[in-house]
Amino acid sequence: MVTLAEVAQHAGVSASTVSYVLSGKRSISGATRQRVEQSIRELGYHPNAGARALASSKSNIIALMIPLRTDMYVPVMMEIAIAVATTARTHGYDVLLLTGEEGPDAVRRVTGSGLADAMILMDVQLDDERLPLLRGTDQPSVLIGLPADTTGLTCVDLDFKATGALCVEHLAMLGHRDIAVIGEAPAVYERHTGFAERTLDGLRLRSQELGMRLLHRPCEGGYDAMAVTLARVLDERPGTTGFVVQNESAVEPLLALLRQQGRAVPEDVSVVAVCPDQVAVQASVRLTSVSIPAQEMGRHAVEQLVAKLDGRGSDEVVLIAPELTIRASTGPAPSTTHH
Repeated sequence: MVTLAEVAQHAGVSASTVSYVLSGKRSISGATRQRVEQSIRELGYHPNAGARALASSKSNIIALMIPLRTDMYVPVMMEIAIAVATTARTHGYDVLLLTGEEGPDAVRRVTGSGLADAMILMDVQLDDERLPLLRGTDQPSVLIGLPADTTGLTCVDLDFKATGALCVEHLAMLGHRDIAVIGEAPAVYERHTGFAERTLDGLRLRSQELGMRLLHRPCEGGYDAMAVTLARVLDERPGTTGFVVQNESAVEPLLALLRQQGRAVPEDVSVVAVCPDQVAVQASVRLTSVSIPAQEMGRHAVEQLVAKLDGRGSDEVVLIAPELTIRASTGPAPSTTHH
């Protein structure tokens, strides 16, 4: 183990100078800083994390709370998590993943222990039980997701309400009048998960304004569940010509079932998805979709958090505008023949 004193001796400076270069607590002239950094590299010095945390009461760790639930599409969650980790690294922070569903207890573990300097929370519910604790602590935090009340909170998310509206507008423009929304698993709505509820709000509001009929059915995903859901939709609304899918595990089953029933996409029915581009592009019909900007969400969250840690940040809500990419799954509504 190389010690701080050895670095100081090698660079020909005092130990406190080395310490200031490392902590950035005082400005050191450029030449001295470079000499110290050179010595650190040559000797391979790594400050002891525990000792450093004690000395500065900073851990240089960001806690990322990402409950891995079975009904959530994990690849998107992980893509956001990786964006958080890589961005954090460029700012000199490491990321600690807390994947349990403990809610407030996990927040208490972080705030009470100095385990991390700050936290980012995912899987945000409209009335999230973690929020009172966040509002009651000095520790900086950012939410990836939007609760019902954002007072005193910093949030970043795709604008899911606008996303729902955009999907409806696209289908309306193509002349569709009856649309069905194939949603996430029922439990996602029962927990009042922010993104699912907000998308639904946007879908309902815009279809009302445009005089379209909308049916929303949650779906567990997978072939069997999708078969039951689709049969119900077509029984209840035989005239359905537009589908909006917000459930990655329902995408392929829906396309397969429509094919088997002799319903051509996009000639007979149009399908719009809210999903990562990768899912849309790899589907058996290339899907018109609004993508989930996972990279951007993760990056924004860390940048907001670092600003707060540096004392620059303020409470703000950053909503990323949705972008719809038109591919092969949407087309004009079939003209209805009048007898």
